[in-house]
Formats: sequence, C-alpha cells, structure tokens
Amino acid sequence: MKTEQIAITSEFIKLDSFLKFAGLAQTGGQAKDAIQAGAVLVNGAVCTMRGKKLRPGDVVSTPDIPDMQFEVVSRAD
Repeated sequence: MKTEQIAITSEFIKLDSFLKFAGLAQTGGQAKDAIQAGAVLVNGAVCTMRGKKLRPGDVVSTPDIPDMQFEVVSRAD
C-alpha cells in the first residue's frame, strides 16, 4: 500500500477538514457523508466522528482509494 504524507502546520486537524485538505472530498458535505457512512478509516478502524482530531502519525484511508493511505505529518513553519 502506498502512503502519501499530508503536512499540517497546527497541532491537529479535524477529520472532515483533513479529507478536504488531502483532496479526498471536494466539499465539507461530501466529507461529512463519507464519514457518517463509515467509509473512512483512521489508523485501520472505521471512524464516524467528523470532529476527530488527527495528529502527526495518524493514518487515514478509504475504500474509494484501496491502494493508498494518507499519513498526517507535522511541518514546522
């Protein structure tokens, strides 16, 4: 499985915002729908909390892109 690193400059990013930031969702509504449908995994487990705080080291994946996962990494300013 390929891992793409997504750098954030803050301490954390909420799951719904991460989906938009990483390009996995076009809108907040699409992000919300995917999360509520159980189509988003955080660290290998289904997550239905759109406000879930992702921190560096967390990995997000979705069945829509089966061979790809997205890792949150820290980027210092």
